[in-house]
Amino acid sequence: MANLRSDEEAVSPVIATVLLLAITVMLSGMVFVLMQGALETGEKAPPQMTVSVRSLDNGYHVIRITTLDQTLDPGRISFSLAEQNNANGTEFTGFVDDSDVYSVIGSNVSFHDRDASYSISAGDYFVINSREIGTDVGDWGFTLLDQELQYVLVRIDLPPMQS
Repeated sequence: MANLRSDEEAVSPVIATVLLLAITVMLSGMVFVLMQGALETGEKAPPQMTVSVRSLDNGYHVIRITTLDQTLDPGRISFSLAEQNNANGTEFTGFVDDSDVYSVIGSNVSFHDRDASYSISAGDYFVINSREIGTDVGDWGFTLLDQELQYVLVRIDLPPMQS
Protein backbone atom coordinates (compact mmCIF):
# COMPACT_ATOMS: atom_id res chain seq x y z
CA MET A 1 0.00 0.00 0.00
CA ALA A 2 1.07 3.46 -0.78
CA ASN A 3 1.85 5.79 2.03
CA LEU A 4 -0.39 8.92 2.02
CA ARG A 5 1.49 12.02 2.74
CA SER A 6 -0.41 14.87 4.46
CA ASP A 7 -0.36 18.24 2.70
CA GLU A 8 0.04 21.16 5.10
CA GLU A 9 -0.65 23.93 2.52
CA ALA A 10 -4.02 25.71 2.92
CA VAL A 11 -4.29 27.24 -0.58
CA SER A 12 -2.63 26.11 -3.74
CA PRO A 13 -0.16 28.56 -5.34
CA VAL A 14 -2.39 28.95 -8.43
CA ILE A 15 -5.43 30.03 -6.37
CA ALA A 16 -3.28 32.41 -4.29
CA THR A 17 -1.94 34.06 -7.45
CA VAL A 18 -5.45 34.48 -8.89
CA LEU A 19 -6.68 36.04 -5.62
CA LEU A 20 -3.75 38.48 -5.51
CA LEU A 21 -4.37 39.53 -9.11
CA ALA A 22 -8.11 40.02 -8.46
CA ILE A 23 -7.43 42.16 -5.37
CA THR A 24 -4.87 44.25 -7.28
CA VAL A 25 -7.25 44.88 -10.19
CA MET A 26 -10.09 45.76 -7.82
CA LEU A 27 -7.95 48.21 -5.80
CA SER A 28 -6.54 49.90 -8.89
CA GLY A 29 -10.09 50.28 -10.25
CA MET A 30 -11.22 51.92 -7.00
CA VAL A 31 -8.25 54.31 -7.05
CA PHE A 32 -9.08 55.24 -10.66
CA VAL A 33 -12.72 55.98 -9.81
CA LEU A 34 -11.71 58.11 -6.82
CA MET A 35 -9.12 60.06 -8.79
CA GLN A 36 -11.27 60.53 -11.90
CA GLY A 37 -13.12 63.48 -10.32
CA ALA A 38 -9.84 65.21 -9.49
CA LEU A 39 -8.59 64.83 -13.05
CA GLU A 40 -11.53 66.66 -14.62
CA THR A 41 -11.46 70.44 -14.99
CA GLY A 42 -12.92 72.40 -12.12
CA GLU A 43 -14.82 74.85 -14.31
CA LYS A 44 -18.57 74.83 -14.02
CA ALA A 45 -20.84 75.79 -16.86
CA PRO A 46 -22.02 79.40 -16.66
CA PRO A 47 -25.47 79.89 -15.16
CA GLN A 48 -28.44 79.85 -17.52
CA MET A 49 -31.29 82.24 -16.73
CA THR A 50 -34.57 83.30 -18.32
CA VAL A 51 -36.71 86.22 -17.21
CA SER A 52 -40.08 87.72 -17.93
CA VAL A 53 -40.84 91.43 -17.84
CA ARG A 54 -44.09 93.36 -17.34
CA SER A 55 -44.91 97.04 -17.32
CA LEU A 56 -47.54 98.04 -14.79
CA ASP A 57 -50.05 100.85 -15.01
CA ASN A 58 -48.55 102.57 -11.95
CA GLY A 59 -45.19 103.26 -13.66
CA TYR A 60 -43.22 100.21 -12.56
CA HIS A 61 -41.50 97.45 -14.48
CA VAL A 62 -41.28 94.00 -12.87
CA ILE A 63 -38.59 91.60 -14.08
CA ARG A 64 -39.13 88.08 -12.72
CA ILE A 65 -36.55 85.32 -12.92
CA THR A 66 -38.52 82.45 -14.42
CA THR A 67 -35.76 79.82 -14.65
CA LEU A 68 -32.26 79.61 -13.21
CA ASP A 69 -30.21 76.41 -13.19
CA GLN A 70 -28.16 77.30 -10.07
CA THR A 71 -28.45 79.73 -7.20
CA LEU A 72 -26.24 82.81 -7.40
CA ASP A 73 -24.55 85.02 -4.84
CA PRO A 74 -26.08 88.54 -4.94
CA GLY A 75 -22.67 90.04 -4.16
CA ARG A 76 -21.22 89.01 -7.50
CA ILE A 77 -24.16 89.95 -9.74
CA SER A 78 -24.40 93.49 -11.09
CA PHE A 79 -27.25 95.10 -12.97
CA SER A 80 -27.32 97.80 -15.58
CA LEU A 81 -30.30 99.81 -16.78
CA ALA A 82 -29.34 101.83 -19.86
CA GLU A 83 -30.99 103.60 -22.74
CA GLN A 84 -30.57 101.60 -25.97
CA ASN A 85 -29.28 104.45 -28.13
CA ASN A 86 -27.58 105.99 -25.05
CA ALA A 87 -28.17 109.48 -26.47
CA ASN A 88 -27.71 111.32 -23.16
CA GLY A 89 -25.50 108.73 -21.44
CA THR A 90 -27.99 107.94 -18.70
CA GLU A 91 -27.34 104.61 -17.03
CA PHE A 92 -28.26 103.10 -13.68
CA THR A 93 -25.89 100.45 -12.35
CA GLY A 94 -25.24 98.62 -9.13
CA PHE A 95 -24.95 95.26 -7.43
CA VAL A 96 -27.90 93.15 -6.39
CA ASP A 97 -26.69 93.12 -2.77
CA ASP A 98 -26.39 96.93 -2.49
CA SER A 99 -28.12 98.25 0.63
CA ASP A 100 -30.47 100.43 -1.43
CA VAL A 101 -31.37 97.56 -3.82
CA TYR A 102 -31.62 94.25 -1.92
CA SER A 103 -35.14 93.86 -0.45
CA VAL A 104 -35.75 97.61 -0.28
CA ILE A 105 -39.30 98.69 -1.01
CA GLY A 106 -39.66 102.03 -2.77
CA SER A 107 -36.14 102.41 -4.18
CA ASN A 108 -35.58 103.16 -7.85
CA VAL A 109 -34.32 99.63 -8.56
CA SER A 110 -35.00 96.92 -5.99
CA PHE A 111 -34.43 93.19 -5.83
CA HIS A 112 -36.83 90.95 -3.91
CA ASP A 113 -35.59 87.57 -2.67
CA ARG A 114 -38.77 85.49 -2.51
CA ASP A 115 -37.37 82.69 -0.37
CA ALA A 116 -35.22 85.00 1.83
CA SER A 117 -32.16 82.78 1.34
CA TYR A 118 -29.75 85.59 0.43
CA SER A 119 -29.31 84.11 -3.00
CA ILE A 120 -30.67 84.71 -6.46
CA SER A 121 -32.96 81.91 -7.57
CA ALA A 122 -35.99 81.29 -9.78
CA GLY A 123 -39.02 83.25 -8.59
CA ASP A 124 -37.04 86.27 -7.36
CA TYR A 125 -37.75 89.57 -9.06
CA PHE A 126 -36.61 93.13 -9.68
CA VAL A 127 -38.90 96.16 -9.45
CA ILE A 128 -37.95 99.29 -11.38
CA ASN A 129 -39.65 102.59 -10.57
CA SER A 130 -39.59 103.61 -14.21
CA ARG A 131 -41.72 106.72 -13.93
CA GLU A 132 -39.55 108.12 -11.14
CA ILE A 133 -36.17 107.62 -12.84
CA GLY A 134 -37.33 108.33 -16.39
CA THR A 135 -37.04 104.88 -17.92
CA ASP A 136 -40.71 104.95 -18.91
CA VAL A 137 -39.86 107.02 -22.01
CA GLY A 138 -37.54 105.69 -24.70
CA ASP A 139 -35.98 102.31 -25.35
CA TRP A 140 -34.32 100.95 -22.21
CA GLY A 141 -32.53 97.68 -21.62
CA PHE A 142 -31.87 95.74 -18.42
CA THR A 143 -28.74 93.58 -18.09
CA LEU A 144 -27.57 91.20 -15.36
CA LEU A 145 -23.85 90.39 -15.32
CA ASP A 146 -21.94 87.81 -13.30
CA GLN A 147 -18.86 89.83 -12.34
CA GLU A 148 -16.84 86.78 -11.28
CA LEU A 149 -17.22 85.04 -14.65
CA GLN A 150 -17.66 88.24 -16.70
CA TYR A 151 -20.72 86.57 -18.20
CA VAL A 152 -23.96 88.25 -19.23
CA LEU A 153 -26.76 86.31 -17.55
CA VAL A 154 -29.60 88.12 -19.28
CA ARG A 155 -30.19 91.20 -21.43
CA ILE A 156 -33.78 92.27 -21.95
CA ASP A 157 -35.56 95.30 -23.41
CA LEU A 158 -38.10 97.00 -21.17
CA PRO A 159 -41.54 97.18 -22.79
CA PRO A 160 -43.13 100.62 -23.21
CA MET A 161 -45.31 101.84 -20.38
CA GLN A 162 -49.05 101.51 -20.85
CA SER A 163 -50.90 104.80 -21.10
